[in-house]
Amino acid sequence: MNQKELRELIEFLVEKDIAEFEMERGDLKLHVKRGAGAAPMIAPPVIAHAVPVAPIAAAAAPAPAAPSVPIAAPAAQAPAVSQDADLHILKSPMVGTYYESPSPGAPPFVAVGASVKEGQVLCIIEAMKLMNEIEADASGEIVKMFVSNGSPVEYGMPLFGIRKS
Repeated sequence: MNQKELRELIEFLVEKDIAEFEMERGDLKLHVKRGAGAAPMIAPPVIAHAVPVAPIAAAAAPAPAAPSVPIAAPAAQAPAVSQDADLHILKSPMVGTYYESPSPGAPPFVAVGASVKEGQVLCIIEAMKLMNEIEADASGEIVKMFVSNGSPVEYGMPLFGIRKS
């Protein structure tokens, strides 16, 4: 099932107001559940992007409570952005599944704090049953790992933050 088919399926489920859906096709198993369980996952982005929602709630609650949340969030994010500004970000060259080690149970290729050289293997991305070794494109120290083992990755998604040496 490709991304277009999945998007069309989700649009159909929303259009027909189907709360739960399960499908098996070969080795692919898909389970979609909408409703009360999905609301908390959707709510944080809406609150983060929709500032007018807070004033509506503020009409019933004290006004100072609503502005303090948006002010606190950017202040907490600002130091992270300035710290990451000097990092070289290695991005995913493809869509697939991220693996930090050559095989299950094996030690990871690298960890935070490890020194790497250009051309050194940092991880594997599995795409269409092919294991693709991802190499460092800069020498330095691994400062951040943006993806956890076994996670899906998209093209251009940050994988590692490297402080060049």
